[in-house]
Amino acid sequence: LFLNQLQKDLEEVKELLTNATRKRVRDVLLAEKHKLELEIKNQPPPKPKDVAEEEKSSLGGYTVKINNYGWDQSDKFVKIYISLNGVQKLPAENVQVNFTERSFDLLVKNLNGKNYTMTFNNLLKPISVEGSSRKIKTDMVLVMCKKKREEKWDCLTQVEKESKEKEKAAYDTADPSEGLMNILKKMYAEGDDEMKRTINKAWVESREKQYKGDIPMDI
Repeated sequence: LFLNQLQKDLEEVKELLTNATRKRVRDVLLAEKHKLELEIKNQPPPKPKDVAEEEKSSLGGYTVKINNYGWDQSDKFVKIYISLNGVQKLPAENVQVNFTERSFDLLVKNLNGKNYTMTFNNLLKPISVEGSSRKIKTDMVLVMCKKKREEKWDCLTQVEKESKEKEKAAYDTADPSEGLMNILKKMYAEGDDEMKRTINKAWVESREKQYKGDIPMDI
C-alpha cells in the first residue's frame, strides 16, 4: 500500500515536470523526483500472495512462552521434555529448533491457533550443533542436546549454577542458626499462604518458648 502511494506521487511529479517552465520550480520537482525514486528503490519487494497467506496462516494467533519442562541426561545427551497437547498432529516443519554451542530456541507454529516458544541461553556446557536434534512424540517435544564432552551436568544453565552456588554460600555459615534463618526466609518468600502461616506459627511458638527459658539460643 505504501509503495503504491509512492509510485502515484512519482507519476504526479513527472506530470508536473512536463508542464513546469520556471527553473526554480523544475529544480524543486527534480529533487522531489529523485527522492521518490530512491524511496521506491529501497522498499522491500512484495511477497507473492500465496507465500504471504501461508506465513499468515502458519503464524496465526498469538505467541505463548513455555515455562514448564522436564529434563534428564545420559552420557551423550541432555534431554529436555516439553509437553504440548496435540503437537504430533502438526506438520513436522511447524516444530523448529535452532541450536548454537551454548543455547537453543524452540518454535512451535500454529498449534490450536497459538505459537509456542522456549529459549535456553548460556547452557552449562557446550553442545554439538550438528549432533543435536528434536523429536516429536505424542503430546510432547523432546529436545536432544548432544554433549561435546561426556560428563555429568549438575543443571541446565550457567544462571542456575550461579544461583545454586549463592544459595549454598548463604547456608554454609559458621553460625548454624543463621543458616537456618536463611532457609526459613527462602521458604517463606517462595511459599504459598499455607506455608507462610505455618512458618509464622512456628516462629511465634519458638519465641514464646525462648522467653520462658526453654530455648536459650535465639533462632
